[in-house]
Amino acid sequence: MTRPRFNRILLKLSGEVLMGNSQFGIDTDTVARVAGEIAAARQAGFEICLVIGGGNIFRGMAGAAKGMDRAQADYMGMLATVMNALAMQNALEQLGVQTRVQSAIEMDKVCEPVIRRRAERHLEKGRLVIFAAGVGAPYFTTDSGAALRAAEMKCDAIFKGTSVDGVYDADPKKVKTAKRYETVSFNRVLSDDLKVMDASAVALCRDNNIPIVVFNIREQGNLARVLAGEGVATIVQNEEG
Repeated sequence: MTRPRFNRILLKLSGEVLMGNSQFGIDTDTVARVAGEIAAARQAGFEICLVIGGGNIFRGMAGAAKGMDRAQADYMGMLATVMNALAMQNALEQLGVQTRVQSAIEMDKVCEPVIRRRAERHLEKGRLVIFAAGVGAPYFTTDSGAALRAAEMKCDAIFKGTSVDGVYDADPKKVKTAKRYETVSFNRVLSDDLKVMDASAVALCRDNNIPIVVFNIREQGNLARVLAGEGVATIVQNEEG
């Protein structure tokens, strides 16, 4: 099916995407490939905000599961997202894309603080904005950070790049008969616990009518296809009527 074309989008990437085929950290070749696709989208006229997770370096919930204080572990995870944001900024600027990193945890030696009006001005000037450090508080994931920034920036949609090509009624890596949705409602995602994003992020998108487009970012060239309303993806949105 042909999906609607959006203008201002928030691209949400998991930190694991930046690992490439490695088991940990940042694979520079993979970052460069993804940056190239984002640069092409920017050149095509899309206004882009970007949020990247930190799971390739440190995941707060995993640390808490091993006995760390949850708040402390989450702050460490936020710092990991800043590292990923700086790596992506470097790759984008090597391609000539003017990029600004804004962090919810202030660290003025390396990036700007999150200031909504300044971020809007960056987009108006044709710059790409990367939001880092989630919402700046523990107990919230980068999914929630992405939903919050998308609402603040009045984005038309969130594009979530993952390792699967959409939303399924079961885990396609475990259940061979799992069926992919072309479209699915926010309420179905929440009631069936479909793991698109965490519940608070899904609810925030639902309440602000921000569709979530889930697609496979690991497939080269897929970002351009999905942004054009083509390719394989699932759109999560409010039910009509």
